[in-house]
Amino acid sequence: MTRLGVNVDHVATLRQARRTYEPDPITAASLAEQGGADVITIHLREDRRHIQERDLKLLRQVVFTKLNLELSAAPEIVKIALAERPDQVTFVPERRQEITTEGGLDVASQKKGLIPIVKRFKTQGIIVSLFIDPEEEQIMASKEVGADLVELHTGAYANAKRESQQKDMLERLRAGAQLSRQIGLGVNAGHGLNYKNVGPVVEELAAEELHIGHSIISRAIFVGIKRAVEEMKEVIYRHCLLANARK
Repeated sequence: MTRLGVNVDHVATLRQARRTYEPDPITAASLAEQGGADVITIHLREDRRHIQERDLKLLRQVVFTKLNLELSAAPEIVKIALAERPDQVTFVPERRQEITTEGGLDVASQKKGLIPIVKRFKTQGIIVSLFIDPEEEQIMASKEVGADLVELHTGAYANAKRESQQKDMLERLRAGAQLSRQIGLGVNAGHGLNYKNVGPVVEELAAEELHIGHSIISRAIFVGIKRAVEEMKEVIYRHCLLANARK
């Protein structure tokens, strides 16, 4: 059964728009867990545009499922992450100008720098994932730097305008997941997934975790976070059953 990771960054984005105390991503995380979230995901960015260090500290104390911290390899952020000890870290690329993460991490060109950083986290028993495009070069490099998992970037699939493009992107993801498992890497996936497009990803990738934020928080405006998470869990469960029935 594919597990659901709920990203609560967008709750913090709304809070930071007024630099006030509400809405609180801590409350959002608690409600998400009540709705069935298996993982709570946050991204502590260098520019602190949404999640703050205070949020990480409190979530480390109250999350009772699994806390996944997205981060860059910036020394300051790595130091904070090592001190707070989330259950899992996911390294992502980060640019100040971007609205959200625009592509996968170029692990192949950063192997020398990533190897000692990955080792520091694994020494502390923290699971290490790398957010990458489903490319053979990046998958092989992820194994070489010592990652436990890859999170395959589903943005190109989610943003495809034509059905033929979507099918091509889904096949790339499927092949990437297969190769990752063949060399001993776990497989997560995320970016741009929503209630309508998540089904084929569930069926074809059989990912361990899907990390979804914007779609769930958007839906939560109308039905509440708990219900929005329950609805996504229902979609994932239904497509897991369909995938199992085909085997």
